[in-house]
Amino acid sequence: MEQKNGASPMKPSPEDLEKLIHAGLRSLPDRHAPRSLESRVLAALEQRDVLPWWKQSFLQWPIAARVSFVILAAGLVKLVLMATGWAMGGFHASELASAVATQFTWVDAIRGALRGTVESFAIVLRTVPALWLYGTLACIAAVYATLFSLGATAYRALKPTS
Repeated sequence: MEQKNGASPMKPSPEDLEKLIHAGLRSLPDRHAPRSLESRVLAALEQRDVLPWWKQSFLQWPIAARVSFVILAAGLVKLVLMATGWAMGGFHASELASAVATQFTWVDAIRGALRGTVESFAIVLRTVPALWLYGTLACIAAVYATLFSLGATAYRALKPTS
């Protein structure tokens, strides 16, 4: 290192210090993992894969379960906030009933739509002859059985033998 006016040596620059540390770390020998580490890691991965979906990470859950959970959690948060507001301002059962009724009007709309759909199917089932219904169910069963047998045949034909 250079010296200034014959006095103390200069402080190394950050780049020089980085190069010195890098060279020192590169000169160290590689450390090897214990022999049992691989088997322990693989066993832990297998145990994690065997877990049911609700015990796995949230990102591993099925989409429907994740969406349902988020909706349920948001509803619970809203319910807790509403209950807190009512508790702070005085609780009246009539206010609770009106607030809940206005919040869930969409449930009545969905119930009405489902009721209309079920009633229309009931009307169709009453007007269609029973022989046609049984014939349709028999055709569906025959197509399903054919598809299943073709799949099993293709699997046996294409599966490599050992």
